[in-house]
Amino acid sequence: MSSTSIELWPNSSIDELQTAIRAVYKQVLGNPHVMDSERLVSLESLLCDRSISVREFVRGVGKSEFYRTRYFEKSAPYRFVELNFMHFLGRAPSDQKEISEHIVRCIEEGYDAEIDSYIDSDEYQNAFGENIVPYNRATTLIGKKQVSYNRLFSVDRGSAQVSSAVKASQLVYAVATNSTNKIQKPASGANPGGYAAPAKQFKIVVQGAAFDSPRHRSSNTYIVPGDRMTPQIQRINRTGAKIVSITEIV
Repeated sequence: MSSTSIELWPNSSIDELQTAIRAVYKQVLGNPHVMDSERLVSLESLLCDRSISVREFVRGVGKSEFYRTRYFEKSAPYRFVELNFMHFLGRAPSDQKEISEHIVRCIEEGYDAEIDSYIDSDEYQNAFGENIVPYNRATTLIGKKQVSYNRLFSVDRGSAQVSSAVKASQLVYAVATNSTNKIQKPASGANPGGYAAPAKQFKIVVQGAAFDSPRHRSSNTYIVPGDRMTPQIQRINRTGAKIVSITEIV
């Protein structure tokens, strides 16, 4: 995704408007090739007429069938959320709490509410306002720890990668355990998504589930190989349980 700030002004030219439109498609849609037939012509016209702001154009692109099909319907839940953070806020999720909140919102309130939660956030307004195209904020995340940069670069691998090419989460283990993650190119022929370490095993301790009674919140432990972390955590989240800890078994 782009790390350059592009802003529209009242006197911006047609060429500058088209530059902003292309930048939104690249950032929000995850660097795909957008065919003419896939462009949101009506939405573009509203922006060119100044009937809507860049912010509302971004919202419309996020709620488009193009975005929904590629990132909501065809990606793992964790991947969908981490891409939303990158596409709309220009950063990676900070912790497990952030990811869980967005997964729960998407399940309970629906797809549109999940997209709105980024666009309507104070963070979006402070970072981009009404007329700045969202961008990779790696160089502007003041006060963040190094792990925040590593996570962002793990999700955003530059202009050569199309977001929809990777379906599984890149951060599920690092965020769930609040640990660092290495940035490395996937080995040839390897699964490019998710946390893959089949030689290692992890203990996941969870508490509570949707089927537990209010007076009895059960605690369960799962032993999971590294290459099965993503689907196991997805199953746990579907039960409504809370992940207490994830530790590597030595």
